[in-house]
Amino acid sequence: MNRREFLKTMFAAGAFAPFARLSAVTGLGALPEAIRSAGKVDRRRYKNTGTTLPMLGFGMMRLPRLSDGSIDEKTASEMVDKALKCGLNHFDTAHMYHKGESEKFVGKVLSRYPRESFTLSSKMPWYARTPEGVEKIFQEQLTRCKTPYFDFYLIHSLGKRNWATAQRLKTYEFLERMKKEGRIRHLGFSFHDKPEVLKEIVKAKKWDFALIQVNALDWKNYRSKEQYEILTENGIPAFVMEPLRGGSLVRLGKHAETILKNSNKEASVASWMFRYVGSLPNVLCVFSGMSRMEHLEENIKTFTDFKPLTPEERTTLALAIGSYEKGLAVPCTACRYCLPCPAGVRIPAIFSIYNEYKLQGNRAEFLAKMKALPEGSGPEECVNCGKCMKHCPQHIRIPEELKKIREDFAKG
Repeated sequence: MNRREFLKTMFAAGAFAPFARLSAVTGLGALPEAIRSAGKVDRRRYKNTGTTLPMLGFGMMRLPRLSDGSIDEKTASEMVDKALKCGLNHFDTAHMYHKGESEKFVGKVLSRYPRESFTLSSKMPWYARTPEGVEKIFQEQLTRCKTPYFDFYLIHSLGKRNWATAQRLKTYEFLERMKKEGRIRHLGFSFHDKPEVLKEIVKAKKWDFALIQVNALDWKNYRSKEQYEILTENGIPAFVMEPLRGGSLVRLGKHAETILKNSNKEASVASWMFRYVGSLPNVLCVFSGMSRMEHLEENIKTFTDFKPLTPEERTTLALAIGSYEKGLAVPCTACRYCLPCPAGVRIPAIFSIYNEYKLQGNRAEFLAKMKALPEGSGPEECVNCGKCMKHCPQHIRIPEELKKIREDFAKG
């Protein structure tokens, strides 16, 4: 995408129209006084109700880990406490995050606070296979999260295939019943497919909100612009996932990062990306998976007294993204839905190593990191079974990419 195309797609959607500060609602409503007085993160109102959400949501998908891969509960708990004190009081989890441990952690850490002091979202996974299974998973989630209700609940990762399954299982009908019983406050879905499929889903049912992938790279490439417009035209508030594309958009390469630094020496690359997404008027909340306290603190700073991108900054970001796009090898967000690989291949790690090599150009480092992969986990182990592709929300042709990397590595 060149600079002209980048700017054209942004302006065509009105993505950066003059931003009304009235859409950012300050004050934390039901939060206890001790937390409310320290609140900082800007908030936006849910439709025409008294419900407001922080512009930044705490995604519980990439929590800090210990050496054995389990959640570092001490550090993660400190991050949750910090978030609440700064007004970041929306938490998003899912049944499969951290192999099922995310919801349990959420229940443990948030049960220390009054239920009305935070909002919580979780999701019905695509691997439910029977109506009874749908109900069992939902009840299990309430128990794990130690909550009598979810403020926002989603049917997870809808696309053509998963939507057909959800219709067959009458997942929406069950969740609508849970909503009437007070166990769900707002019902929506997360989406990974083409805009044409999104139109079908939007028209099929009454939705309170939807979660879509939006970032500075995918606005055109992933057709996020069209998805955003479909939701906006239908009066459906948008939640946003992957604003940093799994962290890949904070490593743009030397040339792109220099462009941004020359414009603002103090601003981090991540802040540019968050401001891009937050400048969209119909975005209610931006989810970020944060694994370090410094990431949390920096993101809170970005969304405190939030400032949309100026026209000059939009031009600068367009140049940086254009530079980054030229060097991008594999559009992986490290969501890990492709794992476990039946052959043991460490797919996200390999793609990360290769992308870094293509951006930075350090072949010696690329070769060293590839050699350091645990035995039996490299790209040469791929058996082309295709199982990973069924779950990749980015629709990456994973076996083909692994073959390309394997051949590049073999050159030495």
